[in-house]
Amino acid sequence: MVAKSGLFKIEQVDLEFSNGETRVFERMAGSGRGAVMVVPFINDDEFLLVREYAAGTHSYELGFPKGLIDPGESPEVAANRELKEEIGFGTEVLHPLHIVSMAPAFFDAKMTIFIAENLYPKVLPGDEPEPLEVVKWSIHDIDTLLARDDFVEARCIVALLLAEKWWRKR
Repeated sequence: MVAKSGLFKIEQVDLEFSNGETRVFERMAGSGRGAVMVVPFINDDEFLLVREYAAGTHSYELGFPKGLIDPGESPEVAANRELKEEIGFGTEVLHPLHIVSMAPAFFDAKMTIFIAENLYPKVLPGDEPEPLEVVKWSIHDIDTLLARDDFVEARCIVALLLAEKWWRKR
């Protein structure tokens, strides 16, 4: 370990490759718990997004409900909890879409992306510093969503495109 903050641990990794080359890498150590992102369909053709503050860009971003998996939770339980905390709905049906990694050269973290259907009202208190704005969007208008300046997070774009592919196969 070469550095540590309240959020991150940075590790140094000394490696020798099969051809004899050596390198020193630094990486952020993941918690090992993983994270989830959910594309919640409120009906057959519309899903919900949230607008929340992103400290990294010091801006408000539009994206899908997401968060870390708490100790002892499965990805499915975490996904349902995040929905209740961020959009005020639980789900009766979760479809796993894909597991993605985030910057694997520097960060050991995985995120499971889900589709949620059959939503029902249920609110849990979350850890956000302010109420999140919930935005309804049509699957028929994803080009407009992709053209927005506040919908830019790569994981959200991947989730949207996977959700559209899933929706077309239904």
